[in-house]
Amino acid sequence: MLSRNGLRMVRRFTFPQLCMLDRLLVPRDRDYQRVSVRASTRAELHVIWIILLLTILTVAVIASVMAPRMADGRVLYGKTPDGPCPFGYRMSWLAVRTRNTRKVVEILGLGEVEACNWQSGIGAAYDAGLGQTRLFVSPPVNGWTFVVGLALPQPLGAAFVDKNGPLLLRLGEVFIEVQYYFAYPMMDFFAWARLIDGRLVRGFAISDEGVIWNVGKPSKDERSLGLKLFDVRGPRGRKGDAGGPLIMYPTEDHVMRLAGRWGIDPIKVDVAPRTKPALGYIGTAPSVWRSERVRKAAA
Repeated sequence: MLSRNGLRMVRRFTFPQLCMLDRLLVPRDRDYQRVSVRASTRAELHVIWIILLLTILTVAVIASVMAPRMADGRVLYGKTPDGPCPFGYRMSWLAVRTRNTRKVVEILGLGEVEACNWQSGIGAAYDAGLGQTRLFVSPPVNGWTFVVGLALPQPLGAAFVDKNGPLLLRLGEVFIEVQYYFAYPMMDFFAWARLIDGRLVRGFAISDEGVIWNVGKPSKDERSLGLKLFDVRGPRGRKGDAGGPLIMYPTEDHVMRLAGRWGIDPIKVDVAPRTKPALGYIGTAPSVWRSERVRKAAA
């Protein structure tokens, strides 16, 4: 600023005025915060958009891969030949002495039959949904064909129509030897049976209600495995700890080892010698196999 005499004058600011000038010239902290918040918000939006795009791409890729497998609402099973897969625990199965797998499928009367490899077949048998109706019929392993699945009819006792016995006898009329096994400890249910030349030489089943099926004498193999199923302690006719029959339940290992004595242990089927990659069959169990209570005759 110039004075009247032309000399340059410098305005001096007092302390309060300097403070005001400082506020005018220097951005406030709040302005910095606003700018920072806006920048971070933009960055977050960019990240969200990137994540959204990646998610869409991932879903599209999965859909393109899985859609062919779910074509027409059907499950497509693997058809690449592979080697045997272990099974047995918490499972039911038949062991039929034959290499004619297709003949076994025919006698069982399965529906919707199609070729299937070991991995898909055993996986379906253990699946919570598919396993209720599907059965896997394996390619032969050292002269044995397996039928695996909980959809097989089980011996259920006198209160139910016997669906298990007739099936075993029908198979026994065609094949030289037929074996049946069931091992399901969560229900305390264990069973095994053996038919030779069409004759039931041994049949046994036990559940949480006790023995429900007992045909023939215990075999030498059963006795050697310690399958002594009854141990009477104390005087007969007395109840409680002092007496009465004490049921000694078998275990899954007993069933597997007995299967190994009579034929092939399913837990060790993957190491069976002279086996080659092959395909079996998978199909739905006949509806007539479903459990059915015995109807009481009208009085």
